[in-house]
Amino acid sequence: MGNEVQLDAIDRRILRALQIDGRVTYDALAAQVSLSASAVLRRVRRLEESGAIAAYVALVPPEKVGLGLTAYINVRLEKHTESHQRNPMELFRVAVQAWPEVVECAALTGDMDYLLRVLVQDMAHYARFITETLLKHPSVQDCKTSFVLDRLKNTTAVPV
Repeated sequence: MGNEVQLDAIDRRILRALQIDGRVTYDALAAQVSLSASAVLRRVRRLEESGAIAAYVALVPPEKVGLGLTAYINVRLEKHTESHQRNPMELFRVAVQAWPEVVECAALTGDMDYLLRVLVQDMAHYARFITETLLKHPSVQDCKTSFVLDRLKNTTAVPV
């Protein structure tokens, strides 16, 4: 999608290692990819500057901080008409940024317009989010929810 970064085999090994442990030392990383620490440092800086490495973060398991229920919510928006002052999709895109329960929002093809991944404490918290936030938004026409029963795979790693 546009600004793809050219990666060689060593860059890919560095990215795989950093996705496993973003706090690995340059010395340990150098040993893993068979380069000097200074060469690895240069490569990591180039990967950061090019955007191939966007950020370093702490991964927080939601259930460890009281967010034990994950819901995937398919959202359908009302269709845009000439009488609207602002586009319903634009209104929704702006609003979703302010909802802390929504940790991911993707625009979709098909019957529904968006898929939200929502983290909440419990069913009562989910019900409040749906009734007081999502369904009160003027652009939202309909939503359908699926709850996560078990995670078979959950990774942040990109297959490089």
